[in-house]
Amino acid sequence: MLMLQRQLAALLMMLAAAGCATAPPPVTAIPGPPPATYTLASGDKLRIIVFGQDNLSNIYAVDASGRITMPLIGSIPAHGQSTQQLARAIEARLRAGYVREPKVTVEVDTYRPFFILGEVTNAGQFPFVSGMTVQTAVAIAGGFSPRAVQSSAEVTRQVDGRILVATVPITYPLRPGDTVVIKERWF
Repeated sequence: MLMLQRQLAALLMMLAAAGCATAPPPVTAIPGPPPATYTLASGDKLRIIVFGQDNLSNIYAVDASGRITMPLIGSIPAHGQSTQQLARAIEARLRAGYVREPKVTVEVDTYRPFFILGEVTNAGQFPFVSGMTVQTAVAIAGGFSPRAVQSSAEVTRQVDGRILVATVPITYPLRPGDTVVIKERWF
């Protein structure tokens, strides 16, 4: 395997020197450890259950400002919080004059979508599926086009308020909200 990689690197260097192609960027991973728990963001739909309060239990969407709006308690920040943190915040608001002993459960009903562009059959926005990799994202988008690079992809992800872009292997795990770009191969 190592010998094949060296031969490929030598071939790419010769082609680049001849002006036929440029060497692809190195395959890297987006830095930072994966989050221990899922954090909410715009586009997520949440199933919120308030025990004993059927009129408050419903599906709520996290809006563009990263908030949800519930009857009685109004707007609550959800962006960057886990489902448990949001449940505790809702309980605290309900406890402040509306419900005596609130018990709240928050579950992600629908994850925010991912986006895929470039050399795939059907580029666009698609629903996120838990456990998704770049390869499964390509399958959801109808597969590679005939000119696609099939070994790596460019992934754009927001991490701690920063936009990170990295070239990753096809088996790289995706998160909701990621944008995947499948590049065109040169030869």
